[in-house]
Amino acid sequence: MTQEAFVPPFAVIPGAQVHRVLAGHEMRTIDLVEAAYRVHGEGDTVNPPSYFLRFPDRPSARIIALPASLGGGTRVDGLKWISSFPRNVAAGIPRASAVLVLNDHETGYPIACLESSIISSARTAASAALAADWLSRGRERPKRVGFLGTGLISRHIHGYLAGAGWLFDEVGVHDLSAEHAAGFCSYLDEAGRGGRVTVHDRAEDLIRASDLVIFATVAATPHVGEPAWFAHNPVVLNISLRDLAPEVLLASANVVDDVEHCLKADTSPHLTEQRTGGRDFIDGTLYEVMTGKVRIPADRPVVFSPFGLGVLDLAVGKYVYDEVRERGELNVVDGFFHDVDRYGRADATHRRS
Repeated sequence: MTQEAFVPPFAVIPGAQVHRVLAGHEMRTIDLVEAAYRVHGEGDTVNPPSYFLRFPDRPSARIIALPASLGGGTRVDGLKWISSFPRNVAAGIPRASAVLVLNDHETGYPIACLESSIISSARTAASAALAADWLSRGRERPKRVGFLGTGLISRHIHGYLAGAGWLFDEVGVHDLSAEHAAGFCSYLDEAGRGGRVTVHDRAEDLIRASDLVIFATVAATPHVGEPAWFAHNPVVLNISLRDLAPEVLLASANVVDDVEHCLKADTSPHLTEQRTGGRDFIDGTLYEVMTGKVRIPADRPVVFSPFGLGVLDLAVGKYVYDEVRERGELNVVDGFFHDVDRYGRADATHRRS
């Protein structure tokens, strides 16, 4: 032995393996996300601001870096690198693509690169389902759900709600593209989760007809600004973050995943802060709701605005890594780290099992 710490092996985990671990296990993923929220709320994480790479020649596109460190019983560091190229949709491929790099907590060496569009969608959907549950407590459980935006995120959220046992009498659908709305309806029909499906031509009609409203669009600026549309006090999952004008938030109870993260980058909460000059409109975080510190009124709409925390990706990604490793299916890249001996000794042993 020439070293006290050994270099861990580096593995690549493709999307097919990620899918096999997560598919059909929605409640397990929701539990992972809830645990990560609790660890974050207790202060045992490092979750710095996300970093946005933007392009003057492609103003609608961006690539975002989400570095993070998760403590608790997981203890892993890492980085999600996720792109959003809306023009992809016209070519028939998903808007977003992503990878997740996990770093060994002891040595800092990268231990895996995982395909992460599935992980990102799963943690987003799990967060949405978790919030829908907690924010519905103390009021009648929603029986009518409406989806504004019919892409991959909406599909995952619907699947996670179903996996968590939600049953809806009615499912509303609204999308600017009739083709995309029809495709989502086909998915709903194949999923066979029940509930009458209605395609709404106007966002107003969908919102008024829904007790649980899910925004999952690519809107860059607010396009929904009438508080009267929400007079029936629905639970609103503001997943895409930029659909709602400040007037709607000011008439609602507001819950975020993390105050500092959410109030930036011209999100609806950020615009509301700019409008009012303060943050008094924020009632609290989802962690504070889960721990009983914040109680949500039943006589107002409640809006959940999650900016998306890198620690959630780490929680789900590390679980996937551990599962693949336990199954003996890690695709290890031999010799990925080549010059690892401090003194250049070619015969030194460096790999940790």
